[in-house]
Amino acid sequence: MSAFPEITLVRHGETAWSLSGQHTGRSDIPLTENGEAAARALVPRLAGLSVSAVWSSPSQRARNTCALAGFGEGAVIKPDLAEWDYGAYEGITTKEILSKHPGWQLFRDGCPDGEAAADVGARADRIIAELRKANAPILIFSSSHFLRVLGARWLGLPPEDGSRFILDTTSISVLGYEHDLTEPVIRRWNQK
Repeated sequence: MSAFPEITLVRHGETAWSLSGQHTGRSDIPLTENGEAAARALVPRLAGLSVSAVWSSPSQRARNTCALAGFGEGAVIKPDLAEWDYGAYEGITTKEILSKHPGWQLFRDGCPDGEAAADVGARADRIIAELRKANAPILIFSSSHFLRVLGARWLGLPPEDGSRFILDTTSISVLGYEHDLTEPVIRRWNQK
């Protein structure tokens, strides 16, 4: 346990599109039965966690994961926690995109009619500014690509470096500090 505030990140539970690999940005896809069960299984994993606030993406997959994990009451919806806007690539798998655009990489190239990494990074920076101002333990429920960018920006890395992190559904990660509040670190990542 750290003497400094820790930010606990939870990726939402499984959806039909996370299972199939379809890009799920702004489509409001519900959790599968397995996703709901995994969200309920977060209860003992998060037992004893003391937080000052709970924040959630506006998506039902994040909000329902939050509620099933036992933190729905009082959760604050933060629009900046929404998943990457995939624009024209919404609902399409990476394999399908690569068949038409060989070499495409989300974190480098972004999405036509959607967001680039810098756009997602700007949203992550606003969340980080709120977290630093709060200076308190906060629990966040959101989606994979957004949380990966948030992790990169927490460390001061470019948003494109979110590509170097991976997050499984219902994984738990913890952001924090080492010696003082000027040394942000990732304390744990992608724990199942």
